[in-house]
Amino acid sequence: MPELPEVETVRRGLQPVLEGARLVRVEARRPDLRFPFPRDFSARLTGKTITALGRRAKYLTMHIDGGPVLICHLGMSGSFRIETSDGSDIPGVFHHERSKSAAHDHVVFDVASAEGARSRVIFNDPRRFGFMLFAEGTPDTHPMLAGLGVEPTGNTLDGVLLASLLEGRRSPLKAALLDQRLIAGLGNIYVSEALWRAGLSPLRESGTIAKAGKKAAGQSERLAGAIRSVIADAIAAGGSSLRDYVQTDGSLGYFQHSFAVYDREGEPCSTPGCGGQIERIVQSGRSTFYCRTCQR
Repeated sequence: MPELPEVETVRRGLQPVLEGARLVRVEARRPDLRFPFPRDFSARLTGKTITALGRRAKYLTMHIDGGPVLICHLGMSGSFRIETSDGSDIPGVFHHERSKSAAHDHVVFDVASAEGARSRVIFNDPRRFGFMLFAEGTPDTHPMLAGLGVEPTGNTLDGVLLASLLEGRRSPLKAALLDQRLIAGLGNIYVSEALWRAGLSPLRESGTIAKAGKKAAGQSERLAGAIRSVIADAIAAGGSSLRDYVQTDGSLGYFQHSFAVYDREGEPCSTPGCGGQIERIVQSGRSTFYCRTCQR
């Protein structure tokens, strides 16, 4: 499942083509994906202008002038590709051939820029776990987005806020960080990476870094900084190419080459002077990678 950096990379790839463009034609080639398409899906979008392309957690939000907000989720295998007016793909630096079977091209957006340039944005999803739904009014009130926690980008998530979110919680620290009601968009990969950067064990009780005292305050501040930095680094690197994930231009993300712990079971820990090795454990059915020597 794509995590926040992958979704943000997709948003940035689509933004130059979609923001300010007019939806000349919208075609849904099947009645549903994970959920049925909204009633009058194509009719409500055709002819409208896209005023902004946003992201909330792992969801894309397409804001339509005088219309609903379209909420998109990539699911496990969903991807967008952009074709120019001559039918060719916009090339990527690390090009990766994706499914282009018409059987998996489920939604086609024909768009025209303010200057009249024509493009097609095609949503392809072999497994059909993605979805597109309408939000009437403010998207944050939609059931898919309501109740999501703070974004792990920018400076909003600091040590004080993180401590307040974790105060009194007895669940393992990794489990708490994966709770979307607390921090929106964090997933399995980047939580493991952030905990390693902060030197904190995924097994420790989450509320221990929210107690009074300089030690806990330092731990919560260190973890907040690690979360922000690992997300920022992953976005800058284009996300992580795992299984079906690719960018909108066909490029592979390449943050996986910078993983310190994820999928590195048995390898030496790269913390200077540590001497430990990366272990894999299972928490709530998910793989956790960490170094028990330097993560306490």
